[in-house]
Amino acid sequence: MGMSLLGDIRDQAGGLTRDQRNAFLAAFLGWAMDAFDYFLLVFVITEVAKDFGTSAEKVTVATTLTLIARPLGAYLFGVWADKVGRRLPLMVDVLFYSIIELISGFSTSLTMLLVLRFLYGIGMGGEWGLGASLAMEKIPVSKRGFYSGLLQVGYPVGYLVAALAYFAITPLFGWRGLFVFGAAPALVALYVRYRVGESEAWERTNERLKLTRTPLRKVFFDRKVLIRFIYLVLLMTTFNLMSHGTQDVYPTFLKKGLHHSPHYAVGIAVIYNIGAILGGITVGTLSQRFGRRRAIVGAGLLALLVVPLFAYSKSTALLAISAFLMQFFVQGAWGVIPAHLTEMSPDAIRGFYPGVTYQLGNLLAAINLPLQEHLAEGRSYSFAFAVVVAPTLLVMILLTAFGREAHSVEFGRAAEAVPDKV
Repeated sequence: MGMSLLGDIRDQAGGLTRDQRNAFLAAFLGWAMDAFDYFLLVFVITEVAKDFGTSAEKVTVATTLTLIARPLGAYLFGVWADKVGRRLPLMVDVLFYSIIELISGFSTSLTMLLVLRFLYGIGMGGEWGLGASLAMEKIPVSKRGFYSGLLQVGYPVGYLVAALAYFAITPLFGWRGLFVFGAAPALVALYVRYRVGESEAWERTNERLKLTRTPLRKVFFDRKVLIRFIYLVLLMTTFNLMSHGTQDVYPTFLKKGLHHSPHYAVGIAVIYNIGAILGGITVGTLSQRFGRRRAIVGAGLLALLVVPLFAYSKSTALLAISAFLMQFFVQGAWGVIPAHLTEMSPDAIRGFYPGVTYQLGNLLAAINLPLQEHLAEGRSYSFAFAVVVAPTLLVMILLTAFGREAHSVEFGRAAEAVPDKV
């Protein structure tokens, strides 16, 4: 199996044209830097609260506002991308959230910072759908699984870069310097401007359907497309609950629940993010051979087996191993999502459809953090992990198993790119 997997990775990873490589790199960097900018605030909540003379709880409202704004960004930029192509909206989106990040470093009050983090959420919400559409439409069908996994692991890569930036920049320049540095993703927009061509799949679809004159409601409110949309929102809700349920309170579990130091928690976070990166690439690659649903279900079942060890470990070795394995399988399932959502999207609204389903699922999953904190306060963090993660994984597995897929569909070559399925 190991040699076969390596062979699959080698076959799927190679053979791209320069334009395909550039498009993927732009999408990957956009997503990684998006995650990087998001996690900067997470690392400096206490510093921001102290600077503004307020509580950490009030500062955390900023993350909620970002979360609320993400579906709005996915909608606005997605609709625009379906009308004019992927390239220009992606450039504008990355520039927008980079500028907002820069201005955040000069906030004069908590209110100003909260407004800016809401605006940042619009940019963050727009980036994933645009990047996934551009990358998956450019990548050859036979290589889509590997590059789907590689694209999605941009998120843990961004997390790792944010952690390193926190340790390197904050002692010298404080939290404001960290946000100024967070404007670096604007360079991605310049890269897109000069190195990436437009999506050929969008151009074919635009020529066939004249998208600039096709109102969204005429395409979207087709009953079959709408049912599929609702199904994918529910699926992405479970995916986001699965991801946030294993990540959001884990550092708090280590520090408050097990009384370890912040440096210890960051060390474990580095280990499980490495697991996330390896898992996304591995399961994404395997999905090309075994299908999107089988790969997701397999990863979900293995994650379910790890839950007891993940929730109730106490020693350093078991904490590191269980967290690594959990994120390997959780983010492994996530590695299939860029390919799966874009393949399940109609040609005419592929800029809009994947991003909005993803971000609406993320919004519905926002209950996770307060729910787990409430359960931990009443019982323990171990109990909170067990009663949230295990049922979520089970529902995700069932939704995936009884759903449909459009594995390796050709984009932009038919009147309806997605088969008549949920």
